[in-house]
Amino acid sequence: MRESESLELKKSTSELKEAIISIVSILNKHQKGEVYFSIKNDGAVVGQTVTENTIREISKAISDNIEPKIFPKINEVLLEEKKCIRVEFSGEHNPYYAFGRAYIRVGDEDKKISSQELEKFILKKNKVLWEEEISEKTLKDVNEETLKDFVERANVAKRIDFKFTNTKSVLNKLGLMKGDKLLKAAEVLFCDNNHLEVQAAVFAGINKLTFLDIRQFKGNVFQLLQQSESYIKEHIDWRAELKERVRKEIPEISVRAITEALVNSLCHRDYTNRKGNEIAIFKDRVEIYNPGQFPEGYTPKDFIKGTERSILRNPLIAHTLYLSKDIERWGSGLKRIYDACADEKVKVEFQELKSGFLVVFGRKFGGAGGEMFGEGSEKSSEKILVLIKENKSISAREMAVIIGISQRAVEKQLAILKKEKRIKRVGGAKGGYWEEKD
Repeated sequence: MRESESLELKKSTSELKEAIISIVSILNKHQKGEVYFSIKNDGAVVGQTVTENTIREISKAISDNIEPKIFPKINEVLLEEKKCIRVEFSGEHNPYYAFGRAYIRVGDEDKKISSQELEKFILKKNKVLWEEEISEKTLKDVNEETLKDFVERANVAKRIDFKFTNTKSVLNKLGLMKGDKLLKAAEVLFCDNNHLEVQAAVFAGINKLTFLDIRQFKGNVFQLLQQSESYIKEHIDWRAELKERVRKEIPEISVRAITEALVNSLCHRDYTNRKGNEIAIFKDRVEIYNPGQFPEGYTPKDFIKGTERSILRNPLIAHTLYLSKDIERWGSGLKRIYDACADEKVKVEFQELKSGFLVVFGRKFGGAGGEMFGEGSEKSSEKILVLIKENKSISAREMAVIIGISQRAVEKQLAILKKEKRIKRVGGAKGGYWEEKD
């Protein structure tokens, strides 16, 4: 047992005042948590005498010194055959105060909230979420085919138990309407004509000086996901693996990780910000950006560990994407991206920017990406062998263009392959061809 953002350990009830401050800190951050008495902060169980009076004293101290009032569950527990006290608490009426002061949990510490931070905290609590506001769009603006497809996929995923009847009925069941009005969540999810856009570009090098291609995608969330994924898949490198006469195309970046990053970028973006999402494909990396700052007080590592609860900026949109299985589980997106990249030995970084959040994938094949993983020459030689399988008459110059490395580098790899007796050149430069050797 270790202290965390939602768990506090106290050696004895002599630390009751500090425990009350911890309870308030945890409530203001997570709305629920636990405090144990008779356990050191390193997890060592020491035990203590527990009587009915002990329980009453804790209950009274919490009642007298925390506002608004909470009603915790306090009971004796036996750990390592020693008596301890567990306090389980929850509350949704934050901000909470201990002894007249507000605190918030940061890691396993309790931090005082300044008057300025408290004002911001209260404004955030009372603010109506953007996605819950009434949209200017009407039922006529809803893309019925997108909605039907969504309902079908949600049924296959077994996350809804109703079929498509009509647009209004389905959106009401999804909680995306208020009376006869669409909510803004429904606007971005199912209306083609909205303010959403994704800017996508391919750059010649490792900076934004020269671009080779630039696009602008518009539409509903589901359309943008499809277009964005197709664009990245089209512009990253793939290698062919031939096993038992079966050709398998392998991408340099896990498609599963790309899809997850795109879903997260649209699910967790700040929809009050008119700036669009961005996809930037460089020679050495792929960047996916969204204008939504990371939750205050958290870091990507908190979620990669898989222990933190999800912090949803757009819970209605997130829930809808969960129903269609575009999101597998709430709060698991970064961990899934990280794990998928680890499986494929792809470098991935999560960057918190002042203007939003950025996911950066390193490219494995070609350019600097291969060298980043120490696999440049190995991957180049594999690609050369694949190209020879496909076209025995291919020239070194043609290979260089396709792979994206210099002709000299190709010739060097060809020399190594010939020395290893993996290939053989039959005939001259003109009219000759390559022959693979078993």
